Amino acid sequence: LEEREAFLLSPYAQKSKETRGRLKDEPECDMRPPFQRDRDRITHSKSFRRLKHKTQVFLSPSGDHYRTRLTHTLEVAQIARTIAKALMLNEELVEAIALGHDIGHTPFGHAGEESLNEIHAGGFRHYEQSLRVVDILEKEGKGLNLTIEVRDGIIKHSKGKGTILIKDEEDKPLTREAEIVRIADIIAYINHDIDDAIRGNIIREDDIPRENKKFLGNTTSKRIDTMVRGVIYETLLHDDMQLSIGDELEYHIITLRDFLYERVYDNHIVHDDFIKCSRIIKDLYAYFLEHHDAFLQETGRREFYDEPRQCVCDFIAGMT
Repeated sequence: LEEREAFLLSPYAQKSKETRGRLKDEPECDMRPPFQRDRDRITHSKSFRRLKHKTQVFLSPSGDHYRTRLTHTLEVAQIARTIAKALMLNEELVEAIALGHDIGHTPFGHAGEESLNEIHAGGFRHYEQSLRVVDILEKEGKGLNLTIEVRDGIIKHSKGKGTILIKDEEDKPLTREAEIVRIADIIAYINHDIDDAIRGNIIREDDIPRENKKFLGNTTSKRIDTMVRGVIYETLLHDDMQLSIGDELEYHIITLRDFLYERVYDNHIVHDDFIKCSRIIKDLYAYFLEHHDAFLQETGRREFYDEPRQCVCDFIAGMT
């Protein structure tokens, strides 16, 4: 399989045989290359399974077809693999990063993240927690011992309202595969959040800015297709395969993201739920810090494995 990668993949792909290694040395598998093992470890982890009960934007939707954190993760992986395959990059590395990128996310989506960030000493960022999950918390404190490349992609996937592509060379991920996941993440959430917002009667299809629909398309699938094709086409224009999306596509992605913040994320219907969930998280955090016995009983532990504040934060972040 490693020889096949060397023959088939782009010179700019991260080859499995050239991995920078793991946090702890261990014998490699004679059947699965390193990034495939990482993908499998993430897929079989408890934290990955819990994503199915963590909500995305709508915190208590009444229908069956709203996205969860798990379905978001799968959509990111699918989009990322499509781009990686067309560019002849390492699909297994891309998939491992994509499947692990939100594994440390809180319940109640970004509302939960903001709440923990307010009250937890040192703040809280879901991408840092994702790395903590795979390095320390999984497998009863042993961690998953993932490769450096997958860990790097997880910690550098998030962009918030920042630029889509990282311009500063010092902040760039180690691999082009990690950059693909960063782009795939925003392509996925912009489009499925619009879809869910229409389903939830927060917005209508007609509310989407006309210039965005004219350039990107008038359905979710067409918009995703335009974005994915744009990334592939613009990247192939560069001799060194630097990941690119082009100025016009970037403009439409950013304006569509701004539209979501204005009309969906800050909408009072969604925001009122954020206030409720924030109260739940803050009350739980305060209660467990004040009642250590209750925390240990709830978690089935005899003692704290870290500072009490950190243990409580880990527990709440892992809840559904």
